[in-house]
Parts: sequence; structure tokens; C-alpha cells
Amino acid sequence: MKIRELNVAAGFDDCPCGGRTLDKLIQPAVLAVLAEGPLHGYCLAERLGESLTFGGQKPNSSGVYRSLKTMETRGLVASSWTVSESGPAKRTYQLTPAGQRCLEQWITTLEEYREGITSLLKAARKAAGR
Repeated sequence: MKIRELNVAAGFDDCPCGGRTLDKLIQPAVLAVLAEGPLHGYCLAERLGESLTFGGQKPNSSGVYRSLKTMETRGLVASSWTVSESGPAKRTYQLTPAGQRCLEQWITTLEEYREGITSLLKAARKAAGR
């Protein structure tokens, strides 16, 4: 059974313990996806949904666009309009040099988080008798 199915069955679907409120991870996730190349917002949200960070669920599009706007204001991403003959114009986002440096800092930060989470997990397992 997948984690999401277990959370629903246990009544934890809307609880932070279900892992659906990982808002702090949206920025490094967006930066990591954009490091692979420019994408328009919808595709970016789809790619984020495919990552394990979001449990295979597409994140809230409004939240993704808010994050992109904030990151653009901070100079981490840049956007431009892409015009298509077969549909409406789409805003395409790409990583900036500052965004690349930020992603590199996130790697260090996430490694530190991982160490802390590993320690917390050990303590939680011990306390739960596992």
C-alpha cells in the first residue's frame, strides 16, 4: 500500500504527518527541475508532481506560480513569453546564475536536513518501540 493510501485509511490525509505540506521544499524542487532546462509553468508543475517530494501528486498550481513569482523577484529564475502558433502564449521559466548558486546552497542545506531527519527518525522509532 502506498503512503498516500495509508494516510487516507488512517484519517491522516489532511494532517501534516501525511507529508503533503512540504512547502519549504518547493523552492529547491523548482530550482532542481529548472536546472535541467527551461519549462513553462504547467509543465513545471507536472514535473514536480512526478517527483517523490510530492508523493506523485501534482502540487497546487497557484502555489507553484506564487513561488515562481517570488523566485523571479529574488532573481533566482527569469521568465519570458513563448508564443505558439497552435495555442496561447505561455510563460517559460529558466534558472538564472543566482538560481544555480541558490540550488547549490540548497544541496548543502538538504544534506544537513537529511542528517537531522535520520536522527529524528531513529529517536521516533525507538520511542514507538520499532
